Amino acid sequence: MKILVPSDGSDCALRALDYAIHLVNLLGTDASITLISVHDDAGLKHVKKHFPKGTVVDFLHDLSVKELKSSRHKLDKFSLDYEVIIKTGHVAGEIVKVAKSGKFDLIVMGAKGRSTFSDLLIGSVAQRVLSATHAPVTLIK
Repeated sequence: MKILVPSDGSDCALRALDYAIHLVNLLGTDASITLISVHDDAGLKHVKKHFPKGTVVDFLHDLSVKELKSSRHKLDKFSLDYEVIIKTGHVAGEIVKVAKSGKFDLIVMGAKGRSTFSDLLIGSVAQRVLSATHAPVTLIK
């Protein structure tokens, strides 16, 4: 079983990873985890022209590496092999694309449970992934 775990370094994302680790331990060697970190660069496109080429992309990559540090530490602690994917773009869209192209069997992700006005209008990342993917999704609070 291939499990995709989106992570932004939040407590909720780390709880989702704990659940994925639990699944891998139950399933044994036939299961694997891939971490994915995605940062939306749409709001930064106008900023890119004011900085040297690659500066914004490098910043977002470094931010992903920083946010994934706790997740990687957890996986290393359990001596689990894993892959890491770092992307920029529409967060939910990139998660769905990777899940499809990588033929993942399950997406395990945190659901922050925010109730801000913007989430009511446009939906959370978890809601968008749920509505756009054909892969099963497990949400962890």
